[in-house]
Amino acid sequence: MKSTPKAVNLTKDIPYVARSCHTNPSISCGDCRLGELCLPIALDASEILQLDEIVKRGRALNKGDFLYREGEEFKAIFAIRSGSFKTFKTTHEGVEQVTGLFLPGEIMGMDGIASNKHSGSAVALETGSFCEIPFHLLEALSAHIPSLQGRFFRLMGQEIVKDQQMLTLVSSNAAEERVASLLLSISKRNHRRKLSPSHFRLPMTRAEIGSYLGVTLETVSRIFSRLQKQNVVKVDNKEIQLLDIDALKLIAKVHND
Repeated sequence: MKSTPKAVNLTKDIPYVARSCHTNPSISCGDCRLGELCLPIALDASEILQLDEIVKRGRALNKGDFLYREGEEFKAIFAIRSGSFKTFKTTHEGVEQVTGLFLPGEIMGMDGIASNKHSGSAVALETGSFCEIPFHLLEALSAHIPSLQGRFFRLMGQEIVKDQQMLTLVSSNAAEERVASLLLSISKRNHRRKLSPSHFRLPMTRAEIGSYLGVTLETVSRIFSRLQKQNVVKVDNKEIQLLDIDALKLIAKVHND
């Protein structure tokens, strides 16, 4: 049986050039602070080096810049390094429907795997950076590293579960439960990134939150005002402080993590 080729051989048709990360020129998959949330979590040191050779450190994107657009050819998945991004689809009436919120350490772009075209668009909500992982190279490397393939399948599974949970939330829950669930989701995701789970900045506007949760902008604003009067949250424009997480869980009908 042949030994596993180095990842650089998988890219023999593409000149390999060491690419520096926008946020830290010396960073690599091996010492990235978000590695435990991204693909490298299942890899040993030598495997991380192989993954690092196919990863492209993306340029910085400003607020409003597109990462990819609906209908574009699917070529890569993207690991968010900093900032936040939303995904959305445009309805036949030309209305933007927000479909997802992505934070550092999370993977975007998997919507294009099935049809080789992105089913929605992704845009930066603030200045951010990302790592681009060409999918054909990831497939080739995964064939030699079963743990990498397993990790990617688990990430895909998590996306499916997240989509199902959002569909259930929007279709059957009251507006206040939807807002509370979103705040708890951001809190939990911040905690995984070792950031404050109780004090954070909302990356989306009230209108974007309404589009995402299937309620009006006015309803979102009323709910935030009500939660603040009840001393459940403290709201200062986009700055959010969760004052009573247990109360928020009761509103969202969540009883455990």
